[in-house]
Amino acid sequence: MIEAALGLLAVVIWAYLLLGRGGFWLADQTDADPPAAPATWPAVTAVVPARDEADVIAAAVDSLLSQDYPGPFNIILVDDDSSDGTAQRAQAAADAVGGAHRLQILRGAPLPAGWTGKLWAVSQGVAKAAATKPKYLLLTDADIAHEPDGLRHLVSRAEAGGLALTSLMAELHCKTFAERLLIPAFVLFFQMVYPFRQVNRADHPLAAAAGGCMLAQREALTRAGGVAAIRTAVIDDCAMGAIMKRQGPIWLGLTRRARSLRPYPTVGAIGRMVSRSAYAQLDYSPIKLAGTLLGLALLYLLPPALAVFGSGPGRWAGLFTWGAMALCFQPMLRFYRRSPLWGLALPFIGALYAAFTLRSALQVWRGAGGQWKGRAQALARTA
Repeated sequence: MIEAALGLLAVVIWAYLLLGRGGFWLADQTDADPPAAPATWPAVTAVVPARDEADVIAAAVDSLLSQDYPGPFNIILVDDDSSDGTAQRAQAAADAVGGAHRLQILRGAPLPAGWTGKLWAVSQGVAKAAATKPKYLLLTDADIAHEPDGLRHLVSRAEAGGLALTSLMAELHCKTFAERLLIPAFVLFFQMVYPFRQVNRADHPLAAAAGGCMLAQREALTRAGGVAAIRTAVIDDCAMGAIMKRQGPIWLGLTRRARSLRPYPTVGAIGRMVSRSAYAQLDYSPIKLAGTLLGLALLYLLPPALAVFGSGPGRWAGLFTWGAMALCFQPMLRFYRRSPLWGLALPFIGALYAAFTLRSALQVWRGAGGQWKGRAQALARTA
């Protein structure tokens, strides 16, 4: 009787996720078919915060300078106290392609209390860009490479939809075994928390964005209070999505026109990436942490446990829900060109992400939360 009840619970949970959670798993919000080009191309300034990114900054800068955008486009790189020659490599990359006149390198001011490092750097770049009054700000990371038509497609979508914020989830590095195991699921889980269809509905309160590639209307960002309005946010992209959706419609989708240059060669490296912000997603709440860990156990561990160790209706329910979770993983596996058999590993992957979440909480409790480039940024969030 207990097995049957647990099996029914698993079926109900996964039926809701597949049918009632905004179709998050379909991975159908993409920039594959952008709208028609606008009649005139507005001015855009890219703002790139960079801290010790010498290994990737040349490729990122080169990709921005190689944009085929028909309108005015300039780049401001904010060097956030780098110690590895990031600024010099960026300048050399611009010189190599004759684009030095479109790249301005701004040395970042010391980090004040109450700010996360990245957002302080972004705020300085945004303030500098305001002098030329571009219509849009391309807020992009130093480890993101853009296809030549990327900005043109972003602006076309923003202009056609009157969007306050247009954001793309960059294609993440997915070559090592650890990346093949964990990266497609990372994007799936993000979509589970923030179903893109709901984010993209103007009448739905859910808001989110992907920080590697965000095209923001400059005046809308100003009305929202500027970057200062989210200065303590560890999950800064979703915080940006929230304040911008109050100013107008936003759009978030998957893309192959922006890709991450940062590799994650081991499970530990991916775990550290997830742990930087997982507990912040739970508002640093021990109660939410406990509920999340219980929920992950019910979602990912209960079905295979019933399938392997159960009997009768409980076993059949476990097999059914294990198959359902493998099915929901398929569109994302196709997007990342991975074998459909990875779907069967989702319970194990879910258990790893539960461990990463618990680790995130432990780091915050030890005073090292949100660790990035030598800064424990969760401290700014809780101060």
